[in-house]
Amino acid sequence: MIFEKHMRKYYKKYFILYVIGILALVAVDVAQLFIPEFLGDIVNILTDKPNDSADQILKITIWILTIALIMFLGRMLWRFALFNASIRIEAGLRHDMFKKSTKLSQKYYHENKVGSIMSWFTTDLEQIEEYCGFGTVTIVDAFFLGLLVIIRMVRLDWVLSIIAFIPMILIIVWGFLIEKYMSIKWRERQEQFDKLYDFTQETFTGIRVIKAFVKETAELHAFAKIAKKNKETNVSFARISVLFDVLIELIIAAIMALVLGVGGYVVYRYITADAVIIFGHTVELNAGGLVAFISYFDTLIWPLIAMGSIVAMRSRAKTSLKRVASFLDSEEDIKNIDNAYKLENVKGKITFKNLSFSYPDQTDVNYLSDVSFEIKPGEKIGIIGKIGCGKTTLVNLLLRLYNVEKGTIFIDDHDLMECDIQSVREAIGYVPQDNFLFSDKITNNIAFGNRKKDTVAVRNAAKFADVDDNIINFKDGYDTISGERGVTLSGGQKQRISIARAFIKDAPIMIMDDSVSAVDVKTEETILKNINEKRDGKTTIVIASRVSTVSHLDKILVLNNGKVEAFDTPKNLLNISETYKKMVYLQELEKEVEGGAI
Repeated sequence: MIFEKHMRKYYKKYFILYVIGILALVAVDVAQLFIPEFLGDIVNILTDKPNDSADQILKITIWILTIALIMFLGRMLWRFALFNASIRIEAGLRHDMFKKSTKLSQKYYHENKVGSIMSWFTTDLEQIEEYCGFGTVTIVDAFFLGLLVIIRMVRLDWVLSIIAFIPMILIIVWGFLIEKYMSIKWRERQEQFDKLYDFTQETFTGIRVIKAFVKETAELHAFAKIAKKNKETNVSFARISVLFDVLIELIIAAIMALVLGVGGYVVYRYITADAVIIFGHTVELNAGGLVAFISYFDTLIWPLIAMGSIVAMRSRAKTSLKRVASFLDSEEDIKNIDNAYKLENVKGKITFKNLSFSYPDQTDVNYLSDVSFEIKPGEKIGIIGKIGCGKTTLVNLLLRLYNVEKGTIFIDDHDLMECDIQSVREAIGYVPQDNFLFSDKITNNIAFGNRKKDTVAVRNAAKFADVDDNIINFKDGYDTISGERGVTLSGGQKQRISIARAFIKDAPIMIMDDSVSAVDVKTEETILKNINEKRDGKTTIVIASRVSTVSHLDKILVLNNGKVEAFDTPKNLLNISETYKKMVYLQELEKEVEGGAI
């Protein structure tokens, strides 16, 4: 076993299963050692008293069948106990890892690719499960069965046993020497597998772009290079592993040949009454004793092979566990302080005070500088500005996706950094820019934030987002599967379903991040009208690229290079904000061009 800190709690939890499994395994080991002794007795009976052997052989046969039954039941028991425990450990670790993944910040997923993380959840956990299950079996067998067999062999003849044991030391020494090297090779193999996983995942995600630019052949060649490197690394590891196994097999074969040669000679000298003396010890072994000795050694072959297997298995499991442990020990950047305040009955007041922010990996650049403004409960606010001015960054901070300085963001006059993160996000209905949809029914995508909502509530949310007519025209209606990332839907449909998903949450604060950019003007007007009517008294923030989207809201925040240029009513902004005036002018000019006026 590997007694790493993340494993100890599972060993304690499934201690009884391990005890039952190990006891059953040892019982099977003890039972099977009687069979060589019985085989030796049968040979002696047939040699000494061939005419009176029937009854004695029958009794021995009954004993052998009884032992076989005990071994059958014992093997059933240890398989159930040990493999059950190992699978539960794998499931527990996977649960811990998934739980951890939900707590890690955006920064972690920027630095680590999804493909690599998925390989930790799959191949690495499989290696740990194999070692916790089959590895335990091999360790127990290698120790207990090997020890018991050696004791029996020494009792038969200790000199002949020493002759057999000396080459076995080579296996142990070779195992210790090769383990570290195999760990390095396994780590290299897993790293190459991560790269293969990353490339494959990225290719499948961007398959439409690849096809649109006719880059299938180029991607195939790029995949071939990564696959070739992966193959070479795997072959290198397999070569070492096979070499190790072959050397063990050769040593075992050599020992068996030595035992047969020396043992046969001893039996011949025994029959001719000419004693064999080795190291001052008279070796006396009849035919039955030699059969028993060879049978014991044959039983010892499995522990010898197990010693080789456990070296490779342990090296793989240790390397995989290091990767899993590294993930589980990753620092959680976004977490609650002790005794965090849980937001309740949120009114929707939002305050920013002298907020400045830089992303963790870009501390030399301020994406937001000295941002200060206040949104009153129930106000409908628009946020506009040039691309890259910090609009999305601003709402991401409000969602506590990144840490900020204390005393810079407040919800209902409560410092965001002192609030319970879950309660903050529960208070906000969010429509992201990328409009991510799950590969599920449309009704489940809409009700994602509140699965308790009935079909009437789901349909009302779809009507709010002006997408109900589109959905009911689908063949399966609200039971239509959206496909991965909503691939079967148009951009406008995905946007509106995302709006419906946020609306059905009925949160006191709702944020729409450029969420009507892919819909026509009429649909946009319908959605904005519904916001005014059905979000009355609730705080709503609308980020937009078009001025017309936010021109009917209570106030508009104008951002320019991460700074607040103005925050006022649309009417007043025409007098105080150059950016706003320019955006209005450009939009009016665009309308004139589209209308054919110029």
